[in-house]
Amino acid sequence: MLLQEERELIVEYGKQMSAQGLSKGTSGNISIYDKESDLMVISPSGIGYFDTKPEDVVVMKLDGTIVESDRKPSSEWGLHAAFYKEKPGTGAVVHTHSTFCTTFACLNQSIKSVHYVIGGAGVTEIPVAPYRTFGTDELAKSAIGACGESKAVLLANHGLVASGVNLKKAFSLAVNIEFVAEMQYRTMCIGQPVILTDEQMHASMERSKTYGQK
Repeated sequence: MLLQEERELIVEYGKQMSAQGLSKGTSGNISIYDKESDLMVISPSGIGYFDTKPEDVVVMKLDGTIVESDRKPSSEWGLHAAFYKEKPGTGAVVHTHSTFCTTFACLNQSIKSVHYVIGGAGVTEIPVAPYRTFGTDELAKSAIGACGESKAVLLANHGLVASGVNLKKAFSLAVNIEFVAEMQYRTMCIGQPVILTDEQMHASMERSKTYGQK
């Protein structure tokens, strides 16, 4: 089986995504890009995350050609492929319909630096891409166009896309951006959120480079 380890990771993180409430039902999708083979592995369309097996995960080229699997790939495969084509260094993409991120996406409002962990996206504000129909080239272009230097972008009236050098990083970013979105929502419910300044955010982002183990 081609790229078995990557396919197993898709299954594992799909279960985590569902268990943590980042996507309900069969919504959302996950992919990994293998630069050496120039192939993408992506979750299948319409199969529950706890029902998905490694052989269900689709191996395909970035142009949409299926290399291995009897399953249809996620309807958003073009969105994932666009990130790998247009954002060098991207090794994984996680697309969620998480509650608070999607709330702001439906308001067409960006997520701001109400908490310093937003810095994991490499920016101080998560932008919003204009609404386009799901599963279309127009959506992929809209997302890439709005994303800029950010590793994450909201899709208007849709959800969140988070990217990273690997799946662990991309998934962690999706979790953290959902947390920031929730904090923004909750602070707006009781008052006016205090937004960290660019100086404060840049200091935090610099400090984060030494976070964790070597």
